[in-house]
Amino acid sequence: MSLDEVLAAIVGSGCVFNDPSTLEAYSKDESFVHAIRPRCVVKPKNTGEVQAIVKWANQTRTPLVPISSGAHRFRGDTVPSVGGAIAVDLSQMKRIIKIDRPSRVAMIEPGVTFGELIPELGKEGLSPFMPLVPRRSKSVVASCLEREPITIPRAHWETQDPLLCTEIIYGSGDLFRTGSAAGPGTIEEQWETGRTQVRGMGPAQVDFAKLIQGAQGTMGIVTWVTVKCKLLPKVKKGFFVPSEDLDRLIDLTYRLMWKKVGAECLILNGHTLACILAKDAEKAIALREVLPNWALFLGIEGAGLLPNEKVAYEETELKEVAQLFGLTPQMVIPGATAEVVSDALSQPSPEPYWKLRYKGGCQDIFFITNLNRTPEFINKMNELAGRYKYPGIDIGVYIQPTVQGTNCHCEFHLSYSPQRSIEVDRMRNFFTAASKALADMGAFFSRPYGPWAAMGYSRAADTVIALRKVKNIFDPNGIMNPGKLCF
Repeated sequence: MSLDEVLAAIVGSGCVFNDPSTLEAYSKDESFVHAIRPRCVVKPKNTGEVQAIVKWANQTRTPLVPISSGAHRFRGDTVPSVGGAIAVDLSQMKRIIKIDRPSRVAMIEPGVTFGELIPELGKEGLSPFMPLVPRRSKSVVASCLEREPITIPRAHWETQDPLLCTEIIYGSGDLFRTGSAAGPGTIEEQWETGRTQVRGMGPAQVDFAKLIQGAQGTMGIVTWVTVKCKLLPKVKKGFFVPSEDLDRLIDLTYRLMWKKVGAECLILNGHTLACILAKDAEKAIALREVLPNWALFLGIEGAGLLPNEKVAYEETELKEVAQLFGLTPQMVIPGATAEVVSDALSQPSPEPYWKLRYKGGCQDIFFITNLNRTPEFINKMNELAGRYKYPGIDIGVYIQPTVQGTNCHCEFHLSYSPQRSIEVDRMRNFFTAASKALADMGAFFSRPYGPWAAMGYSRAADTVIALRKVKNIFDPNGIMNPGKLCF
């Protein structure tokens, strides 16, 4: 039997693709990772088909590259690193298996996007924890597995949040469930007794879910997860705290995190805020001219009992704390209203994706650091921009407190025109040099995509040894996305 016939016997003839245009689309993404065409693309529809594909791949030693988010992938993790790989596209696995309002938990498959999940949760009075204005095709499961930071740091208790339990087909072909989903009893038997899969750790005391978070598909394929949700607010208010002095906004953020004031809490520079709000490059440029250089955005939500009183209390607390730093919360600033930004943060991005509106292409550099160190990294980026002839005004900055504000996600958005070869070459050089310089300063690339993997793992020999031992246990034949991370 031919390859197509073998795979068609597993998933159906209409779910195997090897035409040139499809293979070309899966051979690359928005990153600078070298393009390699997969051997074919297969789209399983359920867990059984995924497991059958993985078992066949073990028998034939065929590399597999899992993909769940659609167009405009950015990181290079879904681009094959070796020839002859099969792209396993999970976008047809779109079941929202269960929504449990009392536990505020949803069980979903990897093809479910934020745009599909939000209205279904809304029917139950819930909403998901969101990353910063994700693209429309972004898989919720992929976002959780990649540890994309959520915009509500007070609800972020550990790096795993909002991910809870998972079902995984490891590279060995074995089906495994983590957390309370592991048992006792089947998932259906747990439901019958009123249990919901809310405990992420386990089985036993090992947190197996953390083995697959940030693993870029090198350990196995996740076929469903449970995720934490939040109550839809009955009352909602948003506030900007604009400033030309980033240090004062950082001091205010630390105090707000300590007092647990607000829901959404993030800092954006004028360029990033303009790109989120504007519909095209011309409008973004005009908007950037009137927006403040920096703005802290704080959302205040009231749900459950006494929502109005809760919002009023937190609003008073915000104003009193901001006054200590000589800052003034505002619901309207030149060029933007807090209501519009609040709405934008609660939905995926309209097309075109906000990161691509300015010039058509974008490279992101992001890492974990301490909030008070972010100005150092921003200064370094501005210094390098001049050296590599990149306009400093086009550097977008997003600072997101995480894990209750104990650290933060610092992200730079670097727009460029993919059609202009001189811009592409400059961006490639700037991106590589800036990544290395920031790493040398102590930036922690906790999600080491592309060239960041070599930068990080070359400094952590013990970690590499340990990870390879784990890889040999869960993917003994090395079929899962070979060539990524340190594998």
